[in-house]
Parts: sequence; C-alpha cells; structure tokens
Amino acid sequence: MISILELRNIIELGFLPLRCQCTVSHDSSLTVKVFDPETGRVDLLVTGISTAGLTSARAISKLVGELRGELAVNQRAFFNSAEPMVGRVRAKL
Repeated sequence: MISILELRNIIELGFLPLRCQCTVSHDSSLTVKVFDPETGRVDLLVTGISTAGLTSARAISKLVGELRGELAVNQRAFFNSAEPMVGRVRAKL
C-alpha cells in the first residue's frame, strides 16, 4: 500500500511544471489545487477525493489524467470567457 505522503508526492509531481498542492483532510480524503504559474490563481480545486481506490500506479495515473482533463476544460472556459472582454476593452481604446 502507498502511504499518504507518497500519494501526495506522486500527484503533485504529475502536474509538473505546474504548481500543485495536495492536502489530506481528517477523513483521509484529498484536496488538489493546481495554480496558474503566472498569476498564482487557483485553476483547479477538487475536494473530497477518496484515497480508498488509489492503491496502484495505474489508479493514481488515471486520477491525475482525469484531473488534468478538468484543468484543461477550466482553462479553455476561462480563456474563452476572457477573450470577448479583451476585445471590448480594445474597442473602447
């Protein structure tokens, strides 16, 4: 079985070169935060991740892949919503 410290480290390393913070709550569930490297803004926040099924490299890899997918969706949504605002600001100048 993988220790919580090892699990946290593997997940955080899975997001390199981005900064990722993985914390464990009192009920042994995980919270994962991934930060924008330029602004420090939290681009992904997922809480309540059960550690029960994270007993193999494959399961951890699958989790990191799913979280990276959510991160990509969040970033696309942010940039798509920000683009029209930038266009309006430019038009006013």
